[in-house]
Amino acid sequence: MTALELAQQLKAKFGDLISEPTEFRGETSVKLADAERIVEVCTFAKKEQGFDYLVDVSSVDNYGEDPRWTVVYHFYGIAHRCYLRLSTSVSEEKSEMPTVTTVWRTADWHEREIYDMMGIRFRNHPDLRRIIMWEGYPYFPLRKDFPLGGKPTELPDIAFTKTAPIEGGPFVTAPGGKDAIEREPRVRTPEST
Repeated sequence: MTALELAQQLKAKFGDLISEPTEFRGETSVKLADAERIVEVCTFAKKEQGFDYLVDVSSVDNYGEDPRWTVVYHFYGIAHRCYLRLSTSVSEEKSEMPTVTTVWRTADWHEREIYDMMGIRFRNHPDLRRIIMWEGYPYFPLRKDFPLGGKPTELPDIAFTKTAPIEGGPFVTAPGGKDAIEREPRVRTPEST
């Protein structure tokens, strides 16, 4: 069975809740219309379709749009060797959706990272706390409205007390250049900056 056939099977099971499958560059994707039904859809994908490996859960900030966030799940079936991408939307007003840790225990750290970096809460998560930033940090650094230079903190000895400069830093691409490789920060040498 192919990934497209599995996506069509998912669509047949859940009807209008699942979008028509799309293929792009050999990858198959579907969209879930209601984030509240994520556990039901993922349970079916795992138990009935053999997507026994949760490769990744990530999020996208669609700042300025409603719904603001897209949460993206990447599944893989070890037996049938197919990948499937499932995405769903979460509004800024709600900023919450159910956890899938009851389906795949490995969702634990993925969901914690999304909470830590974007502020999306996962209801009934067994241990929803920050995984990268320290407890009590009031911001979500991967949101598009978070300044690139960071924000000052009032916590001395924990982090910078002034914003960190970013211009010309080691992870900032250089403007211009004939191609993307020339702009890549990792290929620049101290003499060329």
